[in-house]
Amino acid sequence: MNHRKIVATAILVTVLACSAALRARANTLSSDIIGMFPQNIGEFAYADLKQARSLSWFPQLKQQMLPARFKQFEQFLTAAGVDPNSQVEELAWATVGPPPANGSAQQQSAPSPGSEQIVGVALGSFRPEAAESYFNAQKLPAVKVRNFSLYSVGGGSGPTDLFFFFLDSNTAAFGQRQQLERLIMIRSGEEQGLLSDSKMLPLINDANGSGVVWAVMNGTYAQLAMQQLAPEAAQFPQAQQLVSRIRAMSLQIIAGSGVQARFQSVCATPDDANTFAALLQAGLLYKRYQVGNSNPDLASLLDSTRIAPAGDRLNVQLSLTDEQMLSLIRRNTFAVTM
Repeated sequence: MNHRKIVATAILVTVLACSAALRARANTLSSDIIGMFPQNIGEFAYADLKQARSLSWFPQLKQQMLPARFKQFEQFLTAAGVDPNSQVEELAWATVGPPPANGSAQQQSAPSPGSEQIVGVALGSFRPEAAESYFNAQKLPAVKVRNFSLYSVGGGSGPTDLFFFFLDSNTAAFGQRQQLERLIMIRSGEEQGLLSDSKMLPLINDANGSGVVWAVMNGTYAQLAMQQLAPEAAQFPQAQQLVSRIRAMSLQIIAGSGVQARFQSVCATPDDANTFAALLQAGLLYKRYQVGNSNPDLASLLDSTRIAPAGDRLNVQLSLTDEQMLSLIRRNTFAVTM
């Protein structure tokens, strides 16, 4: 998965969601599902697709927000008679690094940009027997792992090819074969999973249930996201040093009659958070001056942005209307060159 897609996700989620007064109660991802994922992740994200489909701007946003490989997964399901637009209600996915050596959690390493693999879980209402009958009739390449049949979404011969299988009638998993085998091992207690990750799990728990879409990034991906979220801040000499010390980032979405948003960066120290807040304020003012006449929707968005440090956290909140969101998407305001 291209790391720029991760950054695109960060940008899009940042412009979206979260308020103290919830307009629609978001689903909470079960700890049983979270616990099936590996520890060494770069990003963990969730989308309540059932709720998101009611939002006027979601179809356009979806093309940029979800992992590129999910489109291939959707086409694969559709061919098997599974309708992703109605039967898949929730989706969780993560970018993952290589497996631990000799099963040791201490030797796990998070992915570096360009080297990551993906593993995802789709929740909904499925008919595994019917879908698997179709796969077998089509003679799709399949690998037997324990009691599960992993079907190849592509050719099944390359290390980056996706595989897919049903855990049960409500749960399906997709990703590279290596990561799906780890998911099965974690589920059976042979490898420690994300519930044992003392760094990422607290951030995931804080974000879980907070909106229609939320995401958590480790330091490497948080730094990439911040560099692209606030490129104007790079003109300040201190900015690069501050970005390089960001430890994590979380983003949430809540949307109803309008859209409200928040993202939170975990900085190295409270002083870093205070300094970064001042630099971002200056960068926003500069950007506001640049786009004042050419992109009034973006200018309005920048006017609504609130930046505030809180201890070692840097909080950014903003809001916009559905019409503004659609206009920003049409203008490719948040597009990232792939």
